[in-house]
Amino acid sequence: MNNQWFAKVAVWMVVAMVLFTVFNQFQGAPTAGATAVAYSEFLDKVRSSRIQSATIQEGPNGTEITAVTSDGQRVRTQATFLDRGLIGDLIAHNVRFDVQPRQEASLLMTILVSWGPMLLLIGVWIYFMRQMQGGGKGGAFSFGKSKARMLDESANTVSFADVAGCDEAKEEVKEVVDFLKDPSRFQKLGGRIPRGLLLVGPPGTGKTLLAKAIAGEAKVPFFSISGSDFVEMFVGVGASRVRDMFEQAKKNSPCIIFIDEIDAVGRQRGAGLGGGNDEREQTLNQMLVEMDGFETNLGVIVIAATNRPDILDAALLRPGRFDRQVYVTLPDIRGREQILNVHMRKVPLGTDVSASVIARGTPGMSGADLANLCNEAALMAARRNARLVDMQDFEKAKDKILMGPERKSMVMPEDERRNTAYHESGHALIGKLLPKCDPVHKVTIIPRGRALGVTMSLPEKDRYSYDKHYMLNQISMLFGGRIAEEVFMDQMTTGASNDFERATHIARDMVMRYGMSDALGPMVYAENEGEVFLGRSITKTTNISEETMRRVDAEVRRIIDEQYALARKLIEDNSDKMHAMAKALLEWETIDSEQIDDIMAGKPPRAPKDWTPRNPSVGGGGGGSAAAKPEPAPTAA
Repeated sequence: MNNQWFAKVAVWMVVAMVLFTVFNQFQGAPTAGATAVAYSEFLDKVRSSRIQSATIQEGPNGTEITAVTSDGQRVRTQATFLDRGLIGDLIAHNVRFDVQPRQEASLLMTILVSWGPMLLLIGVWIYFMRQMQGGGKGGAFSFGKSKARMLDESANTVSFADVAGCDEAKEEVKEVVDFLKDPSRFQKLGGRIPRGLLLVGPPGTGKTLLAKAIAGEAKVPFFSISGSDFVEMFVGVGASRVRDMFEQAKKNSPCIIFIDEIDAVGRQRGAGLGGGNDEREQTLNQMLVEMDGFETNLGVIVIAATNRPDILDAALLRPGRFDRQVYVTLPDIRGREQILNVHMRKVPLGTDVSASVIARGTPGMSGADLANLCNEAALMAARRNARLVDMQDFEKAKDKILMGPERKSMVMPEDERRNTAYHESGHALIGKLLPKCDPVHKVTIIPRGRALGVTMSLPEKDRYSYDKHYMLNQISMLFGGRIAEEVFMDQMTTGASNDFERATHIARDMVMRYGMSDALGPMVYAENEGEVFLGRSITKTTNISEETMRRVDAEVRRIIDEQYALARKLIEDNSDKMHAMAKALLEWETIDSEQIDDIMAGKPPRAPKDWTPRNPSVGGGGGGSAAAKPEPAPTAA
């Protein structure tokens, strides 16, 4: 920052000095405000005694004369040489005059006038070169300098106490911290700490936060850099920055180097359409050599993070480089509760808020999602001018994240609103009747996000795999919306397009990937679906005959037809429950699991606790014409 400020000040100082010099050179102070007259006219004024005083000065372009007339007017004239007869005329007519010698420009002014424009151009060129290089430290030509930022213990306050939900990953990285603090404990038994740790996990699981916690706990120099910081438009710059980064690390060893999003520079070499002699691959080659080449970097531990380990180069993952992979997965229910407790420390909570209850209702959420949930709940409480964040705020925030924001201002015709109510009731009814479906948590006909209505299901516990019956029940539940439209509204709308897409995808994966078909057996029929630029083949090849693909299509059709028929029978046999659920949705717009249980038990549903009547034509469960908007389809979450 100081270097950028100094460069800007220097450039503007050069500009000011050049302009000041040129101004003084061409604008003389003695002639300011004087009227220019011809030399002959000036002589006439002298000879007619109309000049009181005069100043004669020799300049670079001749003799300059400035005079004051009898009426107080200032005039000036110029002669190519000093007229000797002029002196006699001035004396004869009693004119006071003064003769000043020629003013020579100083050496500094001469240099500035001569070299000023060139210095100005050089200064501007240096300034823009620094801007093109991001103002990096080391001057305008610091292309090959590392952009890694070194953190000391005072600049980083994150510790392992701030990281929750990934106990196994913390244990893995704690070993690195213990080694840096007391390496003899491991070395006396012949142990060697891994030179590289690769943090692998989905986005938002806390990989970067875990790396900051390592820096806060290790109390050693910590170099942090992103994978994209190595790659520039000039070939060889990235490799030079890798060398410079490791040289700095050796001088400060023992230390830690953290490379975030390493897949930006560590992709497979020679993959896809690109050649093998580009900037990114040279950078990767230099990193491979620095991590485990002829020269061993003792005391330098490299930690990297990525959510795409499948595209990393194999040489980067071999022992001696990133020889330990630490998986930072999505948190389970205990982990989610711990993460919520960490984020709830900063929020004034109401007495009814329970982290365990919220954790049970947020399966599949990452640490970043839970942090966003706490922030949204605080915003919800602020909107209603509350002093504490209550459980209702967390529920509204969860609905907003899972189902999308409400679009209550959308006006919908009553027939489309009624169609949406039956559509979502069809999803909910199938979800309640089939045993393997996740419990229905909430149904709404208020447009949320891109959907005209939403049926949200939440699993009772974390799921790590799915069985055949669960997937079949999901297909049936997805068809419930269209079937309800056909049976009760005698029409078909575009609102089920997303349901059909998901159902077809599940059925095709059951047959082609998971071996869940008796007719085709346990064999994988899906091949070569990777992208060219991720290291896959440029041409699409298949080892499946046309006859086999016809059998696959027939089996997918059979699964879909069977589940469609099952869902239709369930809806037709429970038409009374469908009418009751649709009526409740049309009246209250949103119903929860307790109200759905009342309807399934044949009892009138209880009214919502915070329900207030409003105009049914505003905020109904849809937005615009379904035919004009085929994408925002009601879905079973």
